[in-house]
Amino acid sequence: MMRRLIALLAFFLIPLTAQAEQVVAALSQTRVSVNANFDGSEILVFGAIKREVAIPENSPLDVVITVAGPEQVETIRRKDRRFGIWINVEAQVIGHTPTFYSVATTRPLQDILPPLTDSLWKITADKRILPGMRGLPAREALIRLRENDDLYRTREGEVSLIEDTLFDTSIALPSNIVEGTYTTRIFLIRDGDVIDSYGTSINVQKVGIERWLYNLAYQNALIYGIMALAIAGIFGWGASQVFRLIRR
Repeated sequence: MMRRLIALLAFFLIPLTAQAEQVVAALSQTRVSVNANFDGSEILVFGAIKREVAIPENSPLDVVITVAGPEQVETIRRKDRRFGIWINVEAQVIGHTPTFYSVATTRPLQDILPPLTDSLWKITADKRILPGMRGLPAREALIRLRENDDLYRTREGEVSLIEDTLFDTSIALPSNIVEGTYTTRIFLIRDGDVIDSYGTSINVQKVGIERWLYNLAYQNALIYGIMALAIAGIFGWGASQVFRLIRR
């Protein structure tokens, strides 16, 4: 009886497996080195849709690609004018949020992504970035500031999809990104449902003198502080000597 049940289950699963569409994707680079001359980088995301059957008719296929940077706890401060000057009057610590978030799509999101699917998969920034704090001033301020710094972006219609099979787009990483792992997700969407997804990552790391200073600041803060004071003192003394020579 058990063998018959297994055979019957396999019989029904075979058609479903044959109809599945799967993402096969890659990145032009999975490691980004940040040095003193770093002015941003561009990552090419490309791939294909693997399928066993013909392309469904009257059911458009869409591709959505997201890239999320490492998460940090942020403190949002509100300024107010007191006694003629602007000062911080309120601070709110909010949860872990991606330092970078980019969404690229084949078509406008409103045409391909229902709110329920978005909530389940947390694709757009609105569903991904602290959805439980939606409407609170601190959250809205954080999103607005990062959008102004080009760290949060939505690029509708910038994923190229050829013959419902080949796709590609480029993700621009700005110069002000932080070090860490950047998670890339690729979604196949048909009739408002995610039919397959693929995940990979990009490693962003400081190199050279920048890496050495970064490690020193976080691993040996006392030595880093003493060194910073010494350098400031040397430059201050050098500047005073230059001005003394100029006055002569």
